[in-house]
Amino acid sequence: MVSSSHEAMHRIFQKDTALLVRSLQRLLHVPFPEPRDIMTLDVDLTEIEPVERRCDTLLRVDTDDGNYLFVIESQGKKDESKRGSWPYYLSYLYEKYHCEPVLIVVTQSSATARWAAKPIQFGLPGWSSLTVRPLVLGPDNVPVITDRHEAERDVPLAVFSAITHGKGPGSAAILRALAAALESIDREAAGMFAQLTRSGLVDPRAKEIWEELMTATKYFFDHPFAVKEREEGREEGREEGRAVGREEGREEGRAEERAEVILNILSWRGIDVPPAVRARVTACTDLEQLKVWAERAVHAAGADDLFAGDGA
Repeated sequence: MVSSSHEAMHRIFQKDTALLVRSLQRLLHVPFPEPRDIMTLDVDLTEIEPVERRCDTLLRVDTDDGNYLFVIESQGKKDESKRGSWPYYLSYLYEKYHCEPVLIVVTQSSATARWAAKPIQFGLPGWSSLTVRPLVLGPDNVPVITDRHEAERDVPLAVFSAITHGKGPGSAAILRALAAALESIDREAAGMFAQLTRSGLVDPRAKEIWEELMTATKYFFDHPFAVKEREEGREEGREEGRAVGREEGREEGRAEERAEVILNILSWRGIDVPPAVRARVTACTDLEQLKVWAERAVHAAGADDLFAGDGA
């Protein structure tokens, strides 16, 4: 079964096709001419009905120096069957489109990246009839973007960075920079990139951090994912409301969840939360006030900054 992280790793190149050329030039250091046009093609490589073959993403890039087909494969782990399927993809596509095919493998694993980068050779020892040399994008050459301004300069690359490096203790800084950068682009694109990031993260802790950051971001409250989250929260509130009063239970449950979001954000950012701050946050039942505090928690330098401007 194809995982959401597998899909996100290659679909980012569908969402921003120009990211492919930037990755070639800046990350893989492959000299490549500026494209005249980039288009997404059908990924179905089935030749005859009983043998169905599909690559992950297929892009055609036309330049003044020639036209190219980029086969982008998202690879989670070593898979020796690719030794046969990848050369097949390239040969079939060349025959079908008469364009130069190029294979790019994207992965979240350094070990998988090393395996995928090894040339695939068919033929006699010392005389290869066919050689396939994949280009690989992974943790060793995709930059770790933890600076908001750097993320703002290339938001799709920052998304790709978050998906590629979204594991371990460093993920929080990457995700914070990306969350801040999303505020610099239009709401629809930001919502799409936010959901793509969520799908691409494989580490449960990182995914939880991302969801909390997005819940605390203004534009995200109107995004379909946030609406879904709120609907689930309302459903939990309704269950509680059957015992203690429908509306009261709903409001109380949402306030408790939002208070927990605020405290979690501060904790993940390494900010100490004094008992007095924790008590004030957990005692608050005003959803709008809690929303304001959640937004401040993303950028606060200290726990007391939550209440700046609120008065006594």
